[in-house]
Amino acid sequence: MDVGVAALALAAAAPVMAVVAVLVRRDLGSPVLFRQERPGRGGEVFTLVKFRSMRDAAETPGDDDAARLTRFGTALRATSLDELPTLWNVLRGDMSLVGPRPLRTHYLPLYSPRQARRHEVRPGVTGLAQVSGRNSLDWDERLELDVRYVETRSFWLDLRLLARTAAVVLSGTGTAPDGAAIMPSFTGSARV
Repeated sequence: MDVGVAALALAAAAPVMAVVAVLVRRDLGSPVLFRQERPGRGGEVFTLVKFRSMRDAAETPGDDDAARLTRFGTALRATSLDELPTLWNVLRGDMSLVGPRPLRTHYLPLYSPRQARRHEVRPGVTGLAQVSGRNSLDWDERLELDVRYVETRSFWLDLRLLARTAAVVLSGTGTAPDGAAIMPSFTGSARV
């Protein structure tokens, strides 16, 4: 089902993606796509593809991702248009439509054994954490929701999460933590 829906969604979204690509090129330059290695099912690394929403690190002094995020990039993230190319990852089999979001590879050794269960399934374009608050949740809440999804996943749950995702995206809520431009890095769990 993932492959079929992703193929149809890519075809339907192609005109929107073309416009977004032109706007990213105009606002941020090349490359238009952001590629980063992320761990998938079983921790196997794949290359995640998204539209770029930040300036190049060389253009911004220091190591401040928030300073690299442009107004245009913030709008892309709020509408989740930056995520459209991840449908290619679903088509390739790296990701599923629903599952825990693929996070950074350097987080792998920081997870508790319970949190590491998020890698028992393919990562998703959307998931339980995304419809329950997205980046307004703290890391422990997000990771617990990821594990809860792993423990309770089903076809019907996936359908409900896809429907809820549409409402969340349209509302534009939860794309960044309160008072911050981006989600802070995960540094390990506060829970034992």
